[in-house]
Amino acid sequence: MRPTSDATPPARRGRLLTVWTPEDQAFWVREGSAIANVNLWISVPALFLAFAVWQMWSVVAVNLPNLGFQYTENELFWLAALPALSGATLRIFYSFMVPIFGGRRWTALTTASLLLPTIGAGLAVQNPETPYSTMLMLALLCGLGGGNFSSSMSNISFFFPKERKGSALGLNAGLGNLGVSSVQFLAPLVISLGVLGPWAGEPQMAQLSGAHGGPVEVWAQNAAFIWVPFIIIVSMLAWVGMHDIADAKASFRDQAVIFKRKHNWIMCFLYLGTFGSFIGFSAGFPLLIKYLYPAVRPLQYAWLGPLVGALARPFGGWLSDRMGGARVTFWTFFWMVLGVVVVMLSLPSGQSAGSFAGFLLGFLFLFFLTGIGNGSTFAMIPTIFTTLAERRHGAASAQAVAEGSKESAAVLGFSGAMGAYGGFFIPKSFGTSFDLTGSPQAALWFFIVFYAVSLAVTWWYYSRRRAEVPC
Repeated sequence: MRPTSDATPPARRGRLLTVWTPEDQAFWVREGSAIANVNLWISVPALFLAFAVWQMWSVVAVNLPNLGFQYTENELFWLAALPALSGATLRIFYSFMVPIFGGRRWTALTTASLLLPTIGAGLAVQNPETPYSTMLMLALLCGLGGGNFSSSMSNISFFFPKERKGSALGLNAGLGNLGVSSVQFLAPLVISLGVLGPWAGEPQMAQLSGAHGGPVEVWAQNAAFIWVPFIIIVSMLAWVGMHDIADAKASFRDQAVIFKRKHNWIMCFLYLGTFGSFIGFSAGFPLLIKYLYPAVRPLQYAWLGPLVGALARPFGGWLSDRMGGARVTFWTFFWMVLGVVVVMLSLPSGQSAGSFAGFLLGFLFLFFLTGIGNGSTFAMIPTIFTTLAERRHGAASAQAVAEGSKESAAVLGFSGAMGAYGGFFIPKSFGTSFDLTGSPQAALWFFIVFYAVSLAVTWWYYSRRRAEVPC
């Protein structure tokens, strides 16, 4: 990135920033901070909508049996899991798109693409005769929302100086993650009222579960249609209000160097443990409640977990900027092991109905920890790759700054892609565990082992006294 002085304002061409030097304190105070924050606060609602659409099927799948759709437990878990599978795969490609197309263009385009699964799902749920294959395709299309995360985080990382990246990325992701809890909280409200008027379609009769169940009139399509006007507005806002950074341009070949970096793969593994758990638990939590505690209405409680995790993420980034990301990540995995134990002790077994209160509190604790870990792992990445670039080129080298920024952005996006596969494997592991044993116990034991390994990896490479890259 080219240097600038206090007397030389940055050049611009339309929405393109031809000079962007956030590490220059004078530039940052003069106008860099204002521009960065404008892009951040447009990015947040775009990412919020992406997460809402991505996790829409965690709500839709729970309601389908009540609407007369004849699907098995495993088929419902498939519908909840498939958006994560396609979203994670799309993230691999989205990770490299911002330096190729520009953050403004890509954000506007990918936000507008969310109209496909929302309109499609809103039409499909109105007819119980809709083929299961169609539902599978629509669930896969919701992965378009999942892909947006990697490009969004990559884009925002370019706008902020190193010491502010953790907090900025934590805000972008944490407030964006609120889309998960919002879709689970709002769905029961909007489907119970014809808030979108007659154009959204006729109501259906649903047989609700739980202690106060019974036939009621619902507008199930509203769970999807409610997001359509917001998607249109935010897409337009991104196009007219965000910026592209000329110095952030890079080809796929330039960015592909991260595949040779050992720490890229290590951070992918750690992020699978934090964000993968957050998005996987979010997708599977409503169905777990439905099948483990039949007297409980799942959507009355399921939204609380993603809400706690989303709100904790900015705090995890802030805490990491002050205490060190590796230290926070280490203790996060330690407490996650204990959180899974609490959940296991609360499950129904034999003649015991289990403790729903213990189950809920255990999962809320896990969601809180995933949020902290999401923030801390993403705070680690810029530090790791900037440090490695400085070792190669010298701490004062402009090449080290540019290389560290580009590699960090690519790793943020790619690790986001790898972590998102947890959104597929976790609900599917629950479904498989139910099929084989009638309980989620086997899946939970696997999570304990995974978190213990993640703790050891964090300690060895990043948090011990003579770690390879202390951060």
